[in-house]
Amino acid sequence: MKNIFKNIKGDRLIWAIAALLAIFSFLPVYSAASNLAYVGDGGSTFSDFLKHLFHLFLGFIIMFGVHKIPYRYFRGLSIVLIPIVIVLLIITILQGTTIEGAYASRWIQIPLVNMSFQTSTFAFVVLMVFVARYMSKIKDQEITFKETILPLWIPVFLVLVLILPANFSTAAIMFVMVLMLVFLGGYPIKYLAIIVGTGILALTLFILIAKAFPDAMPNRVDTWMSRIESFSDEGDTESDYQIEKAKIAIATGGIQGVGPGKSVQKNFLPQSSSDFIYAIIVEEYGLIGGFTLMIFYLWLLFRIVIVSQKADTIFGKLLVLGVGLPIVFQALINMAVAVELFPVTGQTLPLISSGGTSIWMTCMALGIILSVSAKREEIKEQEDKEDNPLAVLSEAI
Repeated sequence: MKNIFKNIKGDRLIWAIAALLAIFSFLPVYSAASNLAYVGDGGSTFSDFLKHLFHLFLGFIIMFGVHKIPYRYFRGLSIVLIPIVIVLLIITILQGTTIEGAYASRWIQIPLVNMSFQTSTFAFVVLMVFVARYMSKIKDQEITFKETILPLWIPVFLVLVLILPANFSTAAIMFVMVLMLVFLGGYPIKYLAIIVGTGILALTLFILIAKAFPDAMPNRVDTWMSRIESFSDEGDTESDYQIEKAKIAIATGGIQGVGPGKSVQKNFLPQSSSDFIYAIIVEEYGLIGGFTLMIFYLWLLFRIVIVSQKADTIFGKLLVLGVGLPIVFQALINMAVAVELFPVTGQTLPLISSGGTSIWMTCMALGIILSVSAKREEIKEQEDKEDNPLAVLSEAI
């Protein structure tokens, strides 16, 4: 056990927060998974519990392995991985399926292990690393919009365009996070306005094309519109049903909750173990549990900012913010959807919701952050040794 802890580097509080969130997740996932047994999908609550355990176990192995990689290597890896990501997204679109008449090309099938992999989640992490690399590269240069189009914005928009047809919410969040990162990296606001305008124009064009050729992406734009109408109380859709059941769950929970495993709405709320797991958590653990969970994510945000501030390079600072902020942002969006502060997006609750790809990519992002933090610790230890020659002598002896 001592050897394990000895090999764990980086910010200890981030490790602790991730571990606590993962441990806590077993209770609501085990409880909410009974919904699958209730509707008779052929599985069992315990099998879903074991699947979640496997996903988290593999996720923490990924986190441990990634945090051992010196973060400077991610600079070059992002350049290599961007073309691979684009190819994977194209394959995902080609493998696309239609579920209940709606276009649902989000996963790529891995036949050898009989698993599916959501490529957009992997693309999110790679793209943020890629943007952090480029912004750190031009940090001390005079930035012109023309020079950034090909090396920065073409790859960004290509990835977003490939994700947009099947997953508007992820593409939108990625776009916002990229804008935030380049702004923090010193990109001129006047150029950002051009990018925002281009993004809005591209989205409008996409909607018009999708309306003109509905067979290309069945019901996809209609799904977006129905969710917006549901949020503005102008429609009567499945999203209305989900939100109503989520609000009933939250109202039932009250201050203290009905108790672990005693949720009733988990039997009626679709995606109760993933997209709407926060509503089940509030129902079972009350507002106390809901606010406590929110505090943990805000605590994680605080530690991410601290690690970024202490990073020894500009790339390290931007890298931590680039892969770290989306984790907290996604968590807050998931919570906002459950209480109807935001339209239904399909975003999971990081490290809590069931789902392999989301857990693995969150752990990969945390591993990258810990790698940056570990480098800072290494520098600090070296400085302490230089200030204390006796320590160096004792090690030699």
